[in-house]
Amino acid sequence: MDHRKSPPVKRYRRAEHAEKDESALSDLEDRNYVPYVPVRERKRDKLTKLGNKLYKDRAAKNVESSESEKEELTDEEDAQAMARRENISLLDQHTELKKLAEARKESAMEKQLKEEEKILESVAEKTALMGVAELAKGIQYEEPIRTSWTPPKHIMDKDQERHERVRKKYCILVEGEGIPPPIKHFDEMKFPKVLIKSLNKKGIVKPSPIQIQGLPVVLSGRDLIGIAFTGSGKTLVFVLPILMFSLEQEYKLPFTREEGPYGLIICPSRELAKQTYEILVLLCQTLKDEGFPELRPCLAMGGVAVTEALDTIKKGVHIMVATPGRLMDMLDKKMIRLDVCRYLVMDEADRLIDLGFEEDIRTVFSYFKAQRQTLLFSATMPKKIQNFAKSALVKPITINVGRAGAASMNVIQEVEYVKSEAKIVYLLECLQKTPPPVLIFAEKKQDVDNIHEYLLLKGVEAVAIHGGKDQEERSKGVEAFRSAKKDVLVATDVASKGLDFPNIQHVINYDMPDDIENYVHRIGRTGRSGKTGLATTFINKGNEESVLLDLKHLLIEAKQQVPYFLATLQSENEKYLDLGDDKGCSYCGGLGHRITDCPKLEAIRSKEASSIGRRDYLANNTADY
Repeated sequence: MDHRKSPPVKRYRRAEHAEKDESALSDLEDRNYVPYVPVRERKRDKLTKLGNKLYKDRAAKNVESSESEKEELTDEEDAQAMARRENISLLDQHTELKKLAEARKESAMEKQLKEEEKILESVAEKTALMGVAELAKGIQYEEPIRTSWTPPKHIMDKDQERHERVRKKYCILVEGEGIPPPIKHFDEMKFPKVLIKSLNKKGIVKPSPIQIQGLPVVLSGRDLIGIAFTGSGKTLVFVLPILMFSLEQEYKLPFTREEGPYGLIICPSRELAKQTYEILVLLCQTLKDEGFPELRPCLAMGGVAVTEALDTIKKGVHIMVATPGRLMDMLDKKMIRLDVCRYLVMDEADRLIDLGFEEDIRTVFSYFKAQRQTLLFSATMPKKIQNFAKSALVKPITINVGRAGAASMNVIQEVEYVKSEAKIVYLLECLQKTPPPVLIFAEKKQDVDNIHEYLLLKGVEAVAIHGGKDQEERSKGVEAFRSAKKDVLVATDVASKGLDFPNIQHVINYDMPDDIENYVHRIGRTGRSGKTGLATTFINKGNEESVLLDLKHLLIEAKQQVPYFLATLQSENEKYLDLGDDKGCSYCGGLGHRITDCPKLEAIRSKEASSIGRRDYLANNTADY
C-alpha cells in the first residue's frame, strides 16, 4: 500500500487573479446597484427639483424686482411649484391652479382698465364747456336754478323704495344727488289740461320712461343729461318745460320788443331744428287758442332768410330753435342777445360735438350773462361726451333708459350680404318686404341721386335729400314724404338724427355706415313710439371689419339673429369686450372693440397729427418770408 501523499494542487497566478477580479466585480455591482423607480415617481422627483430651483431663483429675483414683476406667473411654473407638495391630489392641484388663473385674469382686466383710463384722460377735453368770461373770472355755480314747480304732495309723501320700484319697472337708471321722484301721469306733473288733450290727440296718452323721470327733473330746474333710444320721446322732455317756464315769465312780466329768448334749443341739422320748431308752434298755438298768453317761438337756420327770424325777434321772442352756424352769425352781428336766456338745450349733443361745433358751443356759452339750466339729450352719448358735458353742468342728473348707443328693441334688424354691383337692383326686392313709407340711407350724395333716379325709372314714388341740395328742395322733399305724397325717401345721414316720420315701416341701409352710432340713429327712424319696424342693412367685403364687429355685438345685445358671415368674425381682444359694467368702447360706444383699438379715435388722432404737421410747415414758410 502506497502511503505517499497526493501531490499538491498547483495553483496558477491567473486563476487567483480571476477569483479576486470576480469578487471585486461583485462588490462593485453591489455598490452601484440602483433599484427600479416607476416613471411617475421619477417625473415627480424631477419636477420637485425644478420647482425648488425656480422657487429659489424667484425668491432672489423678488428682492430686486418691482411689484409688477412679482405678478407674472405661468401655468408651467405654477404646476412645478405645486408638484413640490407631494401630498396634494391632482383634483386639489387643478382647483388651486384654476383659482390662480382667475386671479391672473382679474389682474389682466385691471391692467386693461387702467390703460383705457389713461387713453380716456388723454383724449378728454382740458377746457371746460364754459364761457370765456366765466373761466377768466373763475365763476362757478354751486347750486342749480330754483323753480316754482314742486311734485304733488301725495308723491312726495311716498318713500324712496316706491320711487326705486318705478325706476326698476321702466328700466330707468339715474345718477346724481337730490333726484326728484318719477311721475307716471301728465296731469300729476301739473301741465295745463289743454296741453294734455293736445298730446292725447297725437296718440301720446301717458309718459314714456324718459319722460317719467326726465320731466320732473327739468321742471325742478336741474341740469340734465338724458340718454334714451331713438323714438322714446326725448323732445317732449325739454319742449314741455320751456313752454311752462315761458308762460310763467310772460305772466310775471310780458316780453317787450327785441327781448328774449328765454330758452335756446340748438340742433345739429336743419331738418331736426325745423321739426322741433313745428312742434313748438303747434303747442304754442294750442295754448293761445285756449286763452293763454301768446308765446313766440323762432327758427334760425341756414337756407332760410334771416328776416323771418328777425320779425319774431323784434316782437320779443320766448324760445329760439337754431343750428350752430346761423346762431353764431346772428350773435356776432348782434341780431340777438342771450342776456335773459336761462334755458339751454343741446339736442343730439354728441353729434354737435362730433360734427365740429364744439368751439361754436363754447363761444355761445360766453354770450350768457347769468346762470342757465343746461340740458343735453341723445340716443348715443359715450362716456367721453358725458364727462365733457359735466364740466358745464351744475350738479347734473344723468338719466339713462337702456345702454347709451343701444338699438331700439322694437326694430327687427336684418343684415344681408350683397355685392356692390348688385345692391341697386336688390333694392326693388327689399322694397317688397313692407308697405310704404320706406327710408333708404346711403353714405354718398352721388349714391342718393343714383338710387333716386333708378327708383323713378322703375315707377316708384320717391324723393331724395342730401347736403348738396338747397334748403327749399330739402324741406319740400321731407314734407312730401311726411304727408304720404311720396312712398320712399332716399337720404344721407342728414335724415338720421332725431327726425320723426310717422309710421315708417322699413329702413334700408344701402351701405353700412363707417360709424356704428350712425347705424343706431338710422334704424331708429322706425319702431318709434312703441310700434314695430324693420331695418335691412347691406354689407359686403368693402366694409371695415371693426364696424362689422360692432354690428355683430349690437345684434347680439338686441337679441337679433346674427348671420353666419358676421358670427364668424372674431376680435383680437374678445375677452375684454365686457369688463363688468363697462361694455365696448368708452370713446365711440361701439361694442365690438375697446378704446385701445378704436378706429374712430385713431382716425381723429391721425387727422390731428397731419394738421399739426401742416400748420408747422406753413408757419415755417411764413417765418422765412
